[in-house]
Amino acid sequence: MTKDNKKSEVEKLNAEIERLKKELKKRKKYGLVWEEKPEEVVEMCKEKLPVLKEVKNKEITTDKNKPVNLLIEGDNYHALSVLNYTHAKKIDVIYIDPPYNTGNKDFIFNDNYVDREDAYRHSKWLSFMEKRLRLAKNLLKDTGVIFVSIDDNEVAQLKLLMDNPDLFGEDNFLATICWQSTDTLRNDAKHFSVNSEYILVYARNKSVCKIKGRLKGEKQKSYYKNYDNDPRGPYLLTPLHAKSGTSASLYEYKFKNGQVWKPPTGTFPRFSKSTLSKLEKEGRIWLDPKGVKVPQRKTYLAEVGERMPIWTFWQYEDFGSTRQSNQELSELLNKGIFSNPKPTKLIKNIVDLVIDKKGIVLDFFAGSGTTGHAVMALNKEDGGNRKFILCTNNENNNGNGYKIAEDVCYPRIKKVIEGYKNLKGEKVEGLSGNLKYFKTDFVDYDEPTDRNKIKLTEQATEMLCVKEGTFEPVIDNEKFKIFKNTNHYTGIIWDPLSIPEFKKAIKDMKGKFSVYVFSLGDDTFDDEFKDVKQKVLLSPIPEAILRVYRRIFK
Repeated sequence: MTKDNKKSEVEKLNAEIERLKKELKKRKKYGLVWEEKPEEVVEMCKEKLPVLKEVKNKEITTDKNKPVNLLIEGDNYHALSVLNYTHAKKIDVIYIDPPYNTGNKDFIFNDNYVDREDAYRHSKWLSFMEKRLRLAKNLLKDTGVIFVSIDDNEVAQLKLLMDNPDLFGEDNFLATICWQSTDTLRNDAKHFSVNSEYILVYARNKSVCKIKGRLKGEKQKSYYKNYDNDPRGPYLLTPLHAKSGTSASLYEYKFKNGQVWKPPTGTFPRFSKSTLSKLEKEGRIWLDPKGVKVPQRKTYLAEVGERMPIWTFWQYEDFGSTRQSNQELSELLNKGIFSNPKPTKLIKNIVDLVIDKKGIVLDFFAGSGTTGHAVMALNKEDGGNRKFILCTNNENNNGNGYKIAEDVCYPRIKKVIEGYKNLKGEKVEGLSGNLKYFKTDFVDYDEPTDRNKIKLTEQATEMLCVKEGTFEPVIDNEKFKIFKNTNHYTGIIWDPLSIPEFKKAIKDMKGKFSVYVFSLGDDTFDDEFKDVKQKVLLSPIPEAILRVYRRIFK
C-alpha cells in the first residue's frame, strides 16, 4: 500500500468514526418514541387530490356585511390537507379538543374504536395526533397560537410530542393551563375526585406572538381606589420596598410632609433616591394625611390598561364547567345529543387572548360546534369581525344515533345564527352571520376523463374561492370565472387565450383582483397583465392543484 493510499484509508476511517459518533449522539437524544400506524385517509390523500365540495342547501346567509364562516364535514386529516393549500399561514388561533384516548369509545382509528385493552392504544393516538398537528402548524401565522385540550390520559405524551422541534418545539411552549372543568364533587370516586383538565398552549413563533392578557373585570377594577381625589383617577397602592437589593442601595428619604421613610429590616428600596424624588414631585406617591401609614406608590388604572396577565389556573366561575356546557347545549339541542362539550365561556376567553376583532379561528375537532358559537358570541359582544373554520366528522356520536356534523354541529350553528326557542319556550335572538358547508372529496388524477376534468374545474374553483374568501359569482363561463366579496375579486382563468376577454370584463369593475391562470406550461403571464397591474395581483396556483391539473389536462 502506498503512502497516499494509506492516508486516504485513514481519512475514510476517521470520517466513518465521526459519522458513527453523530449517529450515536442522535440515538442518545431524549424524546418520545412510538410505533407509526398507517391510516387509510392519509394514504388516500397521497394517491388522490383532496378537495372540498359545497353542500349548497346548507348555506346560511343573514348578513352580507359579515364574514363567511366554514364548516367542513369529513376526516380532519383530509380537511387539513385541503386547508394547507387554501389557508397556509392564515390562521390566528387554533383550538382543538381531540379524543382523550380514555379507552371508553372516545377515539376512532381507521373506523374502529380503540379500547383500553389495545396494546397499541398510545401509539395509535400519537401517530394520529402527530400527522394532524404537523399539518396544523403550517396553517398558523407566525404570530399564531394553538390551544389543545387534554386530560391525564395523554397529557404527558402530548407535551413531549408537541415539544418535538419538527412540530412546535419546547422553545415555543407558552403554558399548561389547568382548567377546573368540574364544579361538583364525585362522591363515588375511588381515590381522587378529578375536577380538572389541561390546555397545552404553543406559539408558532414565541418571539413574535402576543398574548393580550385578560380584560379586567369589576372585581379587579375594585382594587383601584382614589383616596385623595387624584385627578388621574383610581390607583393601586404598592410598597416602596422590595425583597432583593444590596446594602449599598440602602437610604432614608424625607417626604414633603416631614415623614421619614426607610425600607423595613431585611428589605431594600424598590427605586433609587432620585427616582423616588421624581415620583413624589409628580404626585405618584400616596402620603397619609396623618403621617401614620407608610408612604406607597400609586399605579393608575388608566395607565396600566384594561388587560392584565392571566393565571394558568382557570376556575369554573370565570371559564365555565362541563355541567354548564351540557346545560348550554341542551338549550339548543336535545339533551344527551352530545357528551361533554366545552363551554362557550372557555373558548371565548381563549380567542380573546390572541385576536383583537379580526382574525381566523380554526377547530379541526369541532364536535358540537362550541368554537363557532363562541366566536360569534364574542363578535356580538365587542363588534368584532372574526371568522371560524370548523372541521368535524359525521360519525354516529357514541352510538346514540346522532351524526356529529349533520345532527349536532350544523344545527347548533344554524340556531345560534338564526335564533331559537329555549327550554322555557322563550325566543332567543340569533347572533347573525354566514356559513358555507363543505364535504371532503377526492379527484382521481390517474384518470384524465372528461368527468374528472369537470370535477377538477369545479372543485379547484371552489377551493380558490375558499382561499380568497370570495363566494359571490360575478361571471361564470368555461373560459374564466369571477367571484367577489365586497370590493375584493377573484379571477380564475382556465383558458389563457381568454386573458384579453377577461381584462375587458374587469375594466369597469372597481376593486382589487387576485387572478389565477391555469396553464400546461410555465408561463407567468406578467406581460399580459402589465397594463392592469394596479388592480390585478397574479397569484400562484397551489402546487397540489396545479400538479393534478397538468396530469388530467395533458
